[in-house]
Amino acid sequence: MERRPVVPLLELSGVVSGYGPIRALKGVDISIDAGSIVALIGNNGAGKTTSLRTISGLLRPRSGTITFGGARIDGLAPHLIVRRGISHVPEGRGIFSRLTVLENIGMGAYSRKDKDVAADLDRIFQLFPRLKERRNQTGGTLSGGEQQMLAIARALMARPALLLLDEPSMGLSPLLVETILSTIQEINQQGTTILLVEQNAPMALAVAQYGYVIESGTIALSAPADDLLRNPAVQNAYLGVE
Repeated sequence: MERRPVVPLLELSGVVSGYGPIRALKGVDISIDAGSIVALIGNNGAGKTTSLRTISGLLRPRSGTITFGGARIDGLAPHLIVRRGISHVPEGRGIFSRLTVLENIGMGAYSRKDKDVAADLDRIFQLFPRLKERRNQTGGTLSGGEQQMLAIARALMARPALLLLDEPSMGLSPLLVETILSTIQEINQQGTTILLVEQNAPMALAVAQYGYVIESGTIALSAPADDLLRNPAVQNAYLGVE
């Protein structure tokens, strides 16, 4: 019996995107298999955040295609992309500072009509017991690490098949980075595919199965994460190894 080719969960092909006259992405190709953690690493201004914003519909690609689950999503509005199964945790977290923790989390389920929201909230509180303790506090009173947990929790309430994480370690202490790292792995083990954007390349590649290096809006390297960790060029540019 002939085997059908495995279709990637997410595929970017020749994607060009940017801001006004600026082309921040210049023909990006990325492929992500279901169930994986994929890291996208690069320096400031390389195109990492633009890649996520284009996938989630906050930016419309000027050319190229984006397919999710075998169907094109480029050109769809952000709320429709969320309904298709993609959640985006932006750089800077973007929580609602005047809403309580519980209200922030509930915002992630705004488009859901099913009866499992309460069960998913229980799952969130198992992942983030600190948020359960602070569920009646306003978001603006949380620490940076707690706000990052809250941003991830809100995104998970949409029940995404794919979670886009933009710089989740930014501004956190080493201990909190380890906590977030462990949580990312647990979320993946529970069945959510993850695209992780990080300047902290060692952290990203330590948890990912595959990685992409983006430079000046193009993919410069792509390989299994272990291979990128051993690559002398990657070590010199991103891992602090001479």
